[in-house]
Amino acid sequence: MKCIIVDDEAAARAITKQLSKKIEELTIAEEFENAIDAIKYLNGNTVDLIFLDIHMPTFSGFDFIQTLKNPPLIILTTSDKNFALDAFEYDCVVDYLVKPITPERFAKAVARIKERVVVSKVEEEPVTSNSEETSTVGNDLYVNIDRRLVKINVPDICVIEAKGDYIKIKAEDKNYVVHSTLKKIEEKLPSHLFLKVHRSYIINTTKIVDIEDNSVLIKQDVIPVSRANRKELMQRLNLL
Repeated sequence: MKCIIVDDEAAARAITKQLSKKIEELTIAEEFENAIDAIKYLNGNTVDLIFLDIHMPTFSGFDFIQTLKNPPLIILTTSDKNFALDAFEYDCVVDYLVKPITPERFAKAVARIKERVVVSKVEEEPVTSNSEETSTVGNDLYVNIDRRLVKINVPDICVIEAKGDYIKIKAEDKNYVVHSTLKKIEEKLPSHLFLKVHRSYIINTTKIVDIEDNSVLIKQDVIPVSRANRKELMQRLNLL
């Protein structure tokens, strides 16, 4: 993976470069001390991954992301824990590393990137529904696809994500995009399996493989958990 580093601290850039050298799949093409120079570089070059600091003079990491029409995958690096929830509002952000970054945590972030890349290459195109009609029978959720009721096995659903006027249902073997809302779909799901952890996400709690700070990992997806929902999630998992 071709990468660049965008960080105003020379020491932080050096540490990221050193950590990257230990992972053979990563190649650091360039490093920049400010976002403006990075934008100029990206206007004529493509990369697979950006290690991006949030707090930089004049132009923050979030400002930088918003300037990119088709951003590559991004790992945010910062000394501030307070922006994790904001960070995961961006689909391109795969992980959020808090400095000082340990080799183990860095390797874990890169593993998430590699999983995302592999899945995106083999994932089938989602089946799209233009109807709001859904119903649940036993362990089956039915969604209206091209005037046909398509059955989804409820326990196979991993994550449901709000996408404007649509929701994206990510199941074990296929994705579905349905014209509906999280509120409507939440009413049709068994509460002992599913929990709304963020205004944009409902998760199947049995699919969680990792919990860290204000996020959970389900398959290759890092899902943000809001402060308001974190306590209920911990109680659900008997962690309080």
